[in-house]
Amino acid sequence: QVRLVESGGGLVQAGGSLRLSCATSGFDFNSYSISWFRQAPGQERTFVAGIKWNGEHTPRTDSILGRSTISRDPAKGTVDLQINDLKTEDTATYYCAKDRGLGFPLVSTDRARYDVWGQGTQVTVSS
Repeated sequence: QVRLVESGGGLVQAGGSLRLSCATSGFDFNSYSISWFRQAPGQERTFVAGIKWNGEHTPRTDSILGRSTISRDPAKGTVDLQINDLKTEDTATYYCAKDRGLGFPLVSTDRARYDVWGQGTQVTVSS
């Protein structure tokens, strides 16, 4: 059974940092890209960051570019997203998701490309 479980969310003050982790199981971790999306109340779920199955493509949305890193650990089957200098607009539920395509050349920002999602982890940034 394919499973993704997020952790690491919480309440943090603006300017702080968080490291979100996505633990995966039930599939070949080295064959599928993993991405992070976020959804604020009343808004659509949007792409935040992703990492290609071989780690060579790591796109991020403009709003976190320069203050974030995404990494993968094949030994653990995890994908971590570190966001620094957090802003109140980063407040959302963060989800990780598995690309439905085996060995696709690039990470997709289209949520329709993702077939398995975690349950989400809440990030709240206070001013």
